[in-house]
Amino acid sequence: MNQPYFHSNLEPKPTFHPSHYTYSISVDYENEYQQQIPHSRYECLLFNVDDTLYPLSSGLSAECTKNIKEYMVKKLDIEESKVLEMCVQLYKDYGTTVAGLRAIGYDFDHDDYHSFVHGRLPFEYLKPDPVLKSILNSLPIRKVFSFFLLIMVSLFISYIFSNANEAHVAEVLGRLGLGDCFDDVICFESLNSKTQTANTSKSDNEPVGLLPKSPIACKPSENAFQQAFKMANINPRKTLFFDNSIHNIQTAKLTGLTIVLGRHNVRMAWTTPYRVYTTLGKQCRSYGNRSTSQKMFSVRKRLQLKLL
Repeated sequence: MNQPYFHSNLEPKPTFHPSHYTYSISVDYENEYQQQIPHSRYECLLFNVDDTLYPLSSGLSAECTKNIKEYMVKKLDIEESKVLEMCVQLYKDYGTTVAGLRAIGYDFDHDDYHSFVHGRLPFEYLKPDPVLKSILNSLPIRKVFSFFLLIMVSLFISYIFSNANEAHVAEVLGRLGLGDCFDDVICFESLNSKTQTANTSKSDNEPVGLLPKSPIACKPSENAFQQAFKMANINPRKTLFFDNSIHNIQTAKLTGLTIVLGRHNVRMAWTTPYRVYTTLGKQCRSYGNRSTSQKMFSVRKRLQLKLL
């Protein structure tokens, strides 16, 4: 059998593959090989959790709403007859009830709130999703060859970005079997340290337009998005954002994120059909890997997503 001939100044043929060699690759070749790796338009995937990684039909969201109303009555002494209207208005104005309650002057312990609202949820409603797990774990990787080492580098960094507390996110991901599918989690505690919220002054609650400002940072606040970008070192213009909330996507679009919208929420019916397009699959075809393209299409299909 003819042994392959290697020379540091030899121009590699298109079919040449460094893994055929058991010895060191020259620095010249390594640099040239790196230059041949195509660059993706996107480099980060940012996922919401609730009603995005699992369907609204699971019933967990409805139970969460019940707990919020009960908390307002039992813990904040708000008249039960006013709770529903109040929840609707706060969600409309602030995107989340917890941010709205703090904005209009209610003071309460955040850990107690999350324990009452999220800690009592029937997580048994959620079942493992091995198909989604397989899809997420098979997102494309780039092979980087450095001397004797073959280093596998993911083309995408994937983060969770949730308004829920850390314990809730961990429980949901665990129930779905997705605990090892993401690089990191940005959650309520990440954006709202106890020191920050405890030291909120009256000036921090000055009205923004006609509404009082909330001391809590969470989606859909632009401040929450900017904090998340900074924490995760994210370039929003190279990031796909998966979410189901109209409030969140409105802000996300302003920050430069590309939105992949969950269709579990019927309010999203206004989006036009031609936008139902697998951008993930399109960009992965640039890597010449048809199976990868199909897998990325499966991410969108599995989560029932459409692109905005």
